Amino acid sequence: MGENQTSVTEFFLVGFPLDPRIQMLLCRLFSLFYAFTLLGNGVILGLISLDPRLHTPMYFFLSHLATVDMAYACNTVPQMLVNLLNPAKPISFAGCVTQTFLFLTFAHTECLLLVAMSYDRYVAICHPLRYSAIMSWRVCITLSVISWLLGVLLALVHLVLLLLLPFCGPQIVNHFFCEIVAVLKLACADTHINEIVVLAGAVSVLVGPFSTIVMSYFRILRAILRIQSREGRQKAFSTCSSHLCVVGLFYGTAIIMYVGPPYGNPEEQKKYLLLFHSLFNPILNPLIYSLRNKEVKAALKRMLAKERTL
Repeated sequence: MGENQTSVTEFFLVGFPLDPRIQMLLCRLFSLFYAFTLLGNGVILGLISLDPRLHTPMYFFLSHLATVDMAYACNTVPQMLVNLLNPAKPISFAGCVTQTFLFLTFAHTECLLLVAMSYDRYVAICHPLRYSAIMSWRVCITLSVISWLLGVLLALVHLVLLLLLPFCGPQIVNHFFCEIVAVLKLACADTHINEIVVLAGAVSVLVGPFSTIVMSYFRILRAILRIQSREGRQKAFSTCSSHLCVVGLFYGTAIIMYVGPPYGNPEEQKKYLLLFHSLFNPILNPLIYSLRNKEVKAALKRMLAKERTL
């Protein structure tokens, strides 16, 4: 990042230009959500690590999802809170591109983890007798490692292309964090290749995996409808409903932001969708898995009962 590439050393994030009193109120509200995000996902991680009954492939992937959600929040929310308290405080160029890289890494990784979780549910319901053989710990670890590695590599492609661009002004990023499309608009060169790569990456990481998940759940639904007992069908539906809710929240907002056609004021709409994606999704995921999952609720009750006896 020499002077021949860029003369910009810092950026200013627009965030949410509102009345200072409203900004202070939002700062307190978002701080509360941030704390609940870390607490909720931390509880999920603690339950999975401490309760032997949750040492299964499904909860192994859930622990990785909780880790990604915490990382999501830690990457974007603190800078947003700083910006609400002091809108004039800049973010360094290096800090900005680092934030972009980490956000893309966690986004790609979560996409692939959700595919791995859907495959786990597919095997559990459609091939229950072979589940232990197919979803061995070696397979689970391999799928999680691949998800993280591909997430890093795909984000690295965007980072390299971004660093090749010259930035000579302006310095105003119309976002609450260094989102890649918002940063590309500040480059002093043609960003056509970068935009094509962003769109191609969004299609490959969003549309492809989402189509795979839809196909797997179509087969799961057919298998569930063939189950004779009502209790068996309810149990099968309950094991999938939490994952389906998370998939709908994540892919729904992400596809609208990066693949859907623009309408109205796309920049502002994308900003608020990403706020939901970065702040509310991570806090909703542990709530969905705890409220709709009997095993997680039972593990939480056992842990609380153990604390009372100490």
